[in-house]
Amino acid sequence: MPGVDLDPAPWGIDAGYWDASGRWQQPDPSSLEAVAAAMGAGPGQPHPPPIDVPLWCVRRGEVHRLQSPCAVVLEDGTDLGVLTSLPPDVPLGYHELRAGDGGPATRLVVSPGRCHLGEDLHTWGWAVQLYAARSRASWGIGDLADLRRLCAWCEGQGAGVLALNPLHAAGPALPQQPSPYYPSSRRYRSPLYLCIEEVPGAERLGPDLDGLARAGRALNDARLIDRDQVWRLKASALARCFAIFGGDADFDAYRLEQGTSLEEFATYCAIAEVHGNGWQGWPAPLQRPDSEAVARFAAEASDRVDFHAWLQWLLDRQLARAGALPIVEDLAVGFDAGGADAWAWQDLLALGMRVGAPPDQFNSAGQDWGLPPFVPWKLRAAGYRPFIETIRTAMRNAGGLRVDHVMGLFRLYWIPLEGGPRSGTYVRYPARELLDILALESHRARAFVVGEDLGTVEDSVRAELAQRRVLSYRLLWFEPDPPEGYPREALAAVTTHDLPTVAGVWSGADLSAQRSCGLAPNEEGHAELRSRLVRAAGAAEDAPVDEVTEGAYRALARAPSRVIVATLDDALGVEERPNMPGTLDEWPNWSLALPLPLEEIEVDPRPSAVAEAIRTAR
Repeated sequence: MPGVDLDPAPWGIDAGYWDASGRWQQPDPSSLEAVAAAMGAGPGQPHPPPIDVPLWCVRRGEVHRLQSPCAVVLEDGTDLGVLTSLPPDVPLGYHELRAGDGGPATRLVVSPGRCHLGEDLHTWGWAVQLYAARSRASWGIGDLADLRRLCAWCEGQGAGVLALNPLHAAGPALPQQPSPYYPSSRRYRSPLYLCIEEVPGAERLGPDLDGLARAGRALNDARLIDRDQVWRLKASALARCFAIFGGDADFDAYRLEQGTSLEEFATYCAIAEVHGNGWQGWPAPLQRPDSEAVARFAAEASDRVDFHAWLQWLLDRQLARAGALPIVEDLAVGFDAGGADAWAWQDLLALGMRVGAPPDQFNSAGQDWGLPPFVPWKLRAAGYRPFIETIRTAMRNAGGLRVDHVMGLFRLYWIPLEGGPRSGTYVRYPARELLDILALESHRARAFVVGEDLGTVEDSVRAELAQRRVLSYRLLWFEPDPPEGYPREALAAVTTHDLPTVAGVWSGADLSAQRSCGLAPNEEGHAELRSRLVRAAGAAEDAPVDEVTEGAYRALARAPSRVIVATLDDALGVEERPNMPGTLDEWPNWSLALPLPLEEIEVDPRPSAVAEAIRTAR
């Protein structure tokens, strides 16, 4: 590595990379030095230090000879005795090998190696931004009661899955973060999604609740979602419900099951209510979760800590009741550097770096997502606890999981804070072990996994994911071949939250929106998308958008892929995309509700026509 007297290979740092157009890119030496320093590299540290507790991932069904006789202790406490080899029938799970010499135990992860994927999985479903899917009973934002209603409606149409945006938690202070892909925590969920009327004690509030509910439902009159006002109203109602909460054995059990993770998260929320959502701006004694000051704060504010733990229990209960059919949850690629997960795991992160993407044909400037990366060797030294907890939470009460930017399990593009996206380089992660853990959690939850593999993808990555039974993610907008040529082991869709809707392309509204936001739209790319719609839908150039949408989804449904997903935005002729990459205040990102309430969507002929087109073609 230029300017650094160490070998980058042990740290997993790529000295360069092939870009999307096949050109070799060599980052500036100062950027490579910054990446190395952020990982702990330096003159006295030429390679990552050995971890205190060794870790070993194996596949169930394989025989492994041990270097020395070890006691094998299963995660449930069962002692298999002293063995000289690991038998093939060791159960799946997280176990320990204990050597007789009194040395450190070895964490033993026994994985199936491949993710859960039912052989009979061949279905279709809807993709919905839950916050946008409001009923007339909603308090300005789609909630978990609306999700239950959506699930029932989808099931009635013959759909087999319902795919959602991430439900991750934002910080509790105002302003509320609108982006579901920039959460405070991926382990816990946003209380904005709570249906207040279904909270224990709400029925006892009487006129107090009625007034808050009227104010909440009045927010439905505006299409723009006002999360701050929604949270003010819901937080007031929730505080009143909690004040009369008399306890519940199920809550006690949930809190015991979640353990220190929930206590840390609830403590973060209690502190953030006082000092704001970014922990780096808190008083120094509160910036470390293991400090005496934090322990004192938690004791003095125990009622608020209890309150935030209670909110997560409510979310868990309401989500468990929502699914009349399998829900496909979405896992964001990272979290806010000032949020709860970063506070808890700050020692494992490269806080002077951000994750993003290098320049490509769709974004000539590259992308900085503002998310801090885990340092690979530190993540492994922690026994992958953050990864395990995150995946386990995402799969709880879900039938499937979409992993955003799944290539991040193999490598992430690190960008120094003082540089732009062009100054970054790739850092490698222990993909084999991460995929073994993903497979183990997938089997335990009986949830299939979809890997969002769009953008710059190494050939070996897609091959490895296919071997692991991680479904690929194929879009009509991106695929050069007709849907009949898509792979079977895939989820197929027309578009995503970051890309134009069918109506936006067909009418030209998306192109106009990009111009009005001051972006430099790809005119040729837009023309190609429109031509692709003409070919897929078999439509005339002046055909009405509803006809084009039906035709596009009829064509998509001919794909042999395991799962076909239609967006409710497309079915309703929505021209605006949920998120416009490259914008901040220029576009109402993540804040546009669907144009109709659920009561009208349920009887609108357009979604039914799209559903019929898919069912007929499947």
